[in-house]
Amino acid sequence: MTGTIINVITILIGGLLGLRFGQLLSEKSRETIIIGLGLFTIGISVSMFLKTNNSLVTLGGLLIGGLLGEYLQIETRLNQLGIRLENLFNEKSSAPSSGSSFVRGFMTSSVLFCIGPLAILGAIQDGLIGDYQLLAIKSVMDGFAAFAISSSLGIGVLFSAPVVFLYQGGFSLLAVQLQGIMSPVMIDEMTATGGLLLIGLAISSLLEIKPIRVGNFLPSLVVSPLIVYLLSLI
Repeated sequence: MTGTIINVITILIGGLLGLRFGQLLSEKSRETIIIGLGLFTIGISVSMFLKTNNSLVTLGGLLIGGLLGEYLQIETRLNQLGIRLENLFNEKSSAPSSGSSFVRGFMTSSVLFCIGPLAILGAIQDGLIGDYQLLAIKSVMDGFAAFAISSSLGIGVLFSAPVVFLYQGGFSLLAVQLQGIMSPVMIDEMTATGGLLLIGLAISSLLEIKPIRVGNFLPSLVVSPLIVYLLSLI
């Protein structure tokens, strides 16, 4: 859990610094930071996708998981959660919109900080042997990302810290069980699927090219390794 705690602290520090000093940057400078983060995210995402051993497994997991997410309305529920948090923070807000900067900041940072090989493998390594080197690297990246996102999208980024704590902490606490259940191939397919979701996040929230309901694809992170397991039984 040490690595997860460090990660959460760096997100909070980066977010607070972004709120305090981010406004000193010009609008074009903040936009450049967000675009740079988006391009870097796409680059990392591609390297994650290339870890797949069978692209059809990733495709199947993405499509099945996306349909499941649409049925469960995960994106809508996450938006509603963000709106409730916004109301708690700002009682004067009479009719917040699901497209508000608070919701975008919360959604973007929560998905960005939780999806990826460092979040999963780092948490597992931290829980099993107490080595938080991977999460330390992730913490540096998340700190800079939190600064950039909060300077543009506001305080919603800070509310992603509890999400990161619960997500990574859960993997750390269940590390032994997960390590016994998930094979390296299953982790590779989960990583590849996460890479595709990060590309969607970059296109939708960071580069703002086209709206994508990335939250509805989150079940694919479970479906892809499950497909690998089912295929191994054949």
